[in-house]
Amino acid sequence: MAALWTLSVLLSACLLWPVCLALTPPAELPQPHNLPPLLGFNSSDGSPSVDLPMALRVFSVDYHHVQAPFEIVLWIMLASLAKLGFHWSGRVPAVFPESCLLIMVGLLVGGVIYGVRHSAPPTLSADAFFLFLLPPIVLDAGYFLPGKLFFENLGTILWYAVLGTLWNVLGIGLSLYGVCLLAQSSLGDVSLLHCLLFGSLIAAVDPVAVLSVFQEMHVNEQLHILVFGESLLNDAVTVVLYKLFESFLRLPSVSGLDVLLGGCRVVVVGLGGLFVGLFFGLLAALTSRFTSRAQVIAPLFVFLYSYLSYLTSEMLHLSGIMAIVTCAVTMKQYVEANVSERSNTSIQYFLKMWSSVSETLIFIFLGVSTIQDVHMWSWPFVCSTLLLCLAWRATGVLLLTAVVNKLRRNTVTFRDQFIIAYGGLRGAICFSLVFLIDDFPKKRLFITTTIVVILFTVFVQGMTIKPLVELLDVKRKKRALPTVSEEIHSRLIDHLLAGIEDVVGYWGQHYWKDRFEQFNRKYLRRFLIREDHQAPSSILRVYQELERREQRRDEEAPPIEDPRSHSRPLLPEEMDSIRRILSRNLQNFNKKQTPAYSRHTLHQDTTMDKTRKPLYRHHSLGERYKYNTITHWPQGEDGEFNGSHRVRAGLCRSHTVCAVGPRPVLQDSSAPAASAQRGPADPKSAATKEDQVFPQNQAPVGGEAPKKQLSFVLENEKQP
Repeated sequence: MAALWTLSVLLSACLLWPVCLALTPPAELPQPHNLPPLLGFNSSDGSPSVDLPMALRVFSVDYHHVQAPFEIVLWIMLASLAKLGFHWSGRVPAVFPESCLLIMVGLLVGGVIYGVRHSAPPTLSADAFFLFLLPPIVLDAGYFLPGKLFFENLGTILWYAVLGTLWNVLGIGLSLYGVCLLAQSSLGDVSLLHCLLFGSLIAAVDPVAVLSVFQEMHVNEQLHILVFGESLLNDAVTVVLYKLFESFLRLPSVSGLDVLLGGCRVVVVGLGGLFVGLFFGLLAALTSRFTSRAQVIAPLFVFLYSYLSYLTSEMLHLSGIMAIVTCAVTMKQYVEANVSERSNTSIQYFLKMWSSVSETLIFIFLGVSTIQDVHMWSWPFVCSTLLLCLAWRATGVLLLTAVVNKLRRNTVTFRDQFIIAYGGLRGAICFSLVFLIDDFPKKRLFITTTIVVILFTVFVQGMTIKPLVELLDVKRKKRALPTVSEEIHSRLIDHLLAGIEDVVGYWGQHYWKDRFEQFNRKYLRRFLIREDHQAPSSILRVYQELERREQRRDEEAPPIEDPRSHSRPLLPEEMDSIRRILSRNLQNFNKKQTPAYSRHTLHQDTTMDKTRKPLYRHHSLGERYKYNTITHWPQGEDGEFNGSHRVRAGLCRSHTVCAVGPRPVLQDSSAPAASAQRGPADPKSAATKEDQVFPQNQAPVGGEAPKKQLSFVLENEKQP
């Protein structure tokens, strides 16, 4: 751990050295008098020249030639070392979320840079965030999105993302405008459109912050998909609303027609991004079908087509987030079926690595960008914004859930509603959007308020949400993956519900899901997947999917340490004690009188009295008797089945006895002992008893041998 922090300090020094070098004027650099003039400059006036140097240089430094890639690599290295140190910091991850520690590292680095340069440190530009850092995170979230859970809860997610975002934007914007009207002296120059613009950016729930917190808590699947799906689509809605209000601000006046056209623009931007992502997703799936002879470049098409969908949407002023999510969800099942397992592993690892580095850089730059000179403070505006964000989100979740619970089978509980409302963390999206606002007198106040809201939600809500989940006993996610049997039964229930909806004429989600599966199996899979990779049955596809998930979970799980590797060797006296215990137990085991096992007779109870009386057989059953059956092996064409009843009052245990012999009567094991006590039996009385017991048996005719019969006797024995 100390070595990691040492590396971080050295890397920070490396980051500061070129900054300090760049700040030093060329005239102030110390130069020896005997050295020749610099290359490309005259010694008299310093003007550029093409004169050649007087002597050959053995060593030289040209930092400006590699400045941009060198600083990028150093920042990525700092972010990676900070992330590595977080996971090796003992019990710190159990208390602090990863995002909090990364912001603290950014604050430290920003403070050091500010102390050295005496000016604001470099900030993360909006273009760098939206074009380079945000796409990997959204692509990773869309590619590994649990499709079944997402589409089963799609109505609720859209309900929260669209109506919930409109509720928060309008509520926060109008309430802040009321605060500005009350504080005319300090906030009188803030217009209604400025308040609505600020409300649109401050209502953006950041999926980066939500993912980093909720993945550590392992909440149940329904709660996770509701919060994550709402935050993912919430960004698309907030960015569209932000651009809409920004367009309104640039107009001389806003009419009713402009508002109507703005609503149409929101729909066009969302649906346009959806169709762009669908097009590039199908194109990526079709391209992966022909990569059998070049599997090395197969993963490259996943990243290229996804990024192209995002850039194309941004170029057409459509929703890039919606496009890249749709592209990832569309191409996943077809790409995984076309490429090899090694290519799938490469795709998974590269996406995870790319998104992890982007998240780390975003949180570090959040901390670095906080240290600057553009802050403006207003207690009424900052405190009102913080309280209004919490209040409007809580009321929106409660009201929208009360409506949606009437249409859901699995209702959202009050505990889940509290976590959804409390989990609205703000992050880099609203921070990047606030810097895009056109200059006006209160822009610095908007920047300061945004930073305060981000730090409060990430630190206070992010650190307390995990204890609240444990305190409220929120249902957690099952660690074990579903088995093939569970998946098959789940699909059986889906098909059954789809059939019921078809019979009653109700077009529900199961009906449309079944129709899409038929269309996918009949057309899309045949066209987008190679013939040699077509799974012969859906059960095999389920098994392959579970195998991939199991492999991914095993690779992501931490290694299990063997506790025996840290155990000490046993002492001689301990070995002697173990030998004595084992020998004593072995002797006691050998002394046990266990009856030998026979497939014809069952074990007898050793506690049973050996001198018990023989059981008597009767022709019929009385009210206090129980039924017993003897089955005979069929002989000849007709077969012989002789029944007998052998009972005794007060019986409670039953055994089945099987024997093969010429006689149909089986003697009880205690019969020899009982007969020895009574003396020799009379042969005539024995024959009479046999005739009474088996009246249906016929005597053998002539010299025929007696027929062999297999008898099963259900004997009832008294409980000892």
